[in-house]
Amino acid sequence: MSDPLTEVVRLLQPRAVFANIISGKGHWAVRYSEYGQPSFCIMLTGSCLLKVDGHEPLTLSAGDFVLLPTTPPFTISSFGPAPTIHIDPKVVPGGNGERRHGDLQGEPDMRSLGGAFLFDRAAPDLLISLLPTVVHVQGSDRLARLVRMVGEEYEDHKPGHEFMLSSLVGMMLIEAMRSTTAGSAPPGLLRGLGDERLAPALQQLHASVDQDWTVAQLADIAALSRSAFYERFVRTVGVAPMEYLLQWRMEIAKGLLRHEGLAVAEVADRVGYGSTSTFSVAFSRHVGQTPSRYARSDS
Repeated sequence: MSDPLTEVVRLLQPRAVFANIISGKGHWAVRYSEYGQPSFCIMLTGSCLLKVDGHEPLTLSAGDFVLLPTTPPFTISSFGPAPTIHIDPKVVPGGNGERRHGDLQGEPDMRSLGGAFLFDRAAPDLLISLLPTVVHVQGSDRLARLVRMVGEEYEDHKPGHEFMLSSLVGMMLIEAMRSTTAGSAPPGLLRGLGDERLAPALQQLHASVDQDWTVAQLADIAALSRSAFYERFVRTVGVAPMEYLLQWRMEIAKGLLRHEGLAVAEVADRVGYGSTSTFSVAFSRHVGQTPSRYARSDS
């Protein structure tokens, strides 16, 4: 297995399901109702104001990336007062070209690419559980280069366009997750990776998820006593170490069953179960259906 963030993106298989160029000039304001699914905003040129319900307003500038894992209601606007246009993203379809707000004549003051994610494999709950309500990445040269590439790819439609966009979106998700490991993430993997003691243990656990891990082994990697490691892990990651291992084994198993077409016995071995029956019982308790039924189901 690879490192934890690569593993998350591989499980999700993200791609932009739709996106629109959103531009504005002069005084303008747009109010979006709740969407409930992960969405993003990539600032291409200029700047604007973003107000997500329940959060302090954010100034967005060229090169910034904003990820809203659950997309609550929000308003995007110029910096001056303006009448507000209301849009329901569940009703108004995306992917229909540029949306211009404010003054329709001349070059816009700002241009952004806004859209929503579709995940080809895991449900978005996996991403939502890892991130804060608003992820705002700014001042990153690496991210600014990705933003420019996404903008160019979206507008040029060269051969391989869809693959390039999905790959770039995956890289942007990793950058967003990296930015949250410093403490803004809720309890979970990302906060754990920001902890200098827990990070090595998490990395080795993910690299060898099939190993018969014990709390004592993980505590040794973290250079902590067993009790100190356990308490720190629960406080930072949100669950006990063995419960965390079980959750990730089940996420990996779901992907192997549904998308790799592996036999239940092989999946059990891949995620660290010596007995197929033991794996089947654990999977059924965690997922709510047997491995074989899950592999045949559509959702």
